[in-house]
Amino acid sequence: MGTEEQRGSAADAMRNVREFIWPVIGLLAIILSGWILYDRLHGMSFNEVWGSLTAVPPHRYALAALSTLVAYAALAWYDRIALLHLGVRHISWLFVSVTSFTTYALSHNIGASVFSGAVVRYRAYTSKGLGAPQIAVLVALCSFTFGLGTILLGGVVLVADPTLLHRLEDLLPSMLTNPATARIFGLLLLGFVALYVIGSVLHLPPLVIRKAKLEYPRPAIMARQLIAAPLELLGAAGIIYFVLPAHLEPSFIIVLAVFLASFSAALVSHAPGGLGVFELVFLTAMPDIPKADVLAALIIFRLFYLLIPFALSLVVVLMFERARLAQAWRGRAAADRSVPPPPLSSSDQ
Repeated sequence: MGTEEQRGSAADAMRNVREFIWPVIGLLAIILSGWILYDRLHGMSFNEVWGSLTAVPPHRYALAALSTLVAYAALAWYDRIALLHLGVRHISWLFVSVTSFTTYALSHNIGASVFSGAVVRYRAYTSKGLGAPQIAVLVALCSFTFGLGTILLGGVVLVADPTLLHRLEDLLPSMLTNPATARIFGLLLLGFVALYVIGSVLHLPPLVIRKAKLEYPRPAIMARQLIAAPLELLGAAGIIYFVLPAHLEPSFIIVLAVFLASFSAALVSHAPGGLGVFELVFLTAMPDIPKADVLAALIIFRLFYLLIPFALSLVVVLMFERARLAQAWRGRAAADRSVPPPPLSSSDQ
């Protein structure tokens, strides 16, 4: 008994350490990236950035806004795909879309370590009758769908143009920026996607990695994943692409490749919202465009993809929790009314 209690205490201690260390790593990433960004942007005036923001034509802002809607619609599709995988069909598209929007808007800004998507989804989907094991599968499949899209598009851009990693030669070892190495890496990424497709089509047994077990989904679910995940990333990258200076003709594949690298680095850093890390990688990888124009595009991306959805998600959470609280009070009042009064004692009579 003592040994089991010691093991449990050790596991709790390790869990507490992990919960503490990732926010610290994220904070250090923000500080380091901020210091490097300050060094690289030193001397740039506010008027330069404001001039770049006002130089974007209205129709390009509209296209960026449309790209944002495409990205969040694809994120909602992630949840829908996971629910179909679980055989859950009674939840409306509207509820799924609002839940997904709120989940990603909060986790993108605050960080999964502080306010995880699992918590948001648990509060929402338990109200629709789902259990904790089902929600755990849903969260895992949504995360895997995003990773699958990143791997797929990363493989495509590296195979199509293996010289793209040259843009990150200041941040990556020279071996990785070599075009031959980059193309091989791209082929390996596409090979992983191909193995996943084969496993789904042939109904292969689950892939077990330590305690994690990956169930291959049905081919219909897998096909939806291969469409939804790239669509979300294409929409997010489109926000930046449409507000970059059109006269400089930045190609979409370059913007997409830089976005994938920047977004991945931001996620790995555990910095809330990838603050500083995302900007550092993007500015480093786009030396052929004026820094003020790139910074303006990144500000618009944060406004459209992060800050506006974050503000709206807070309203959604408040409305949801208010409705749940009101429902709980109504249930308690109904229960009190249904309880019969105690019988009168002889002394009362």
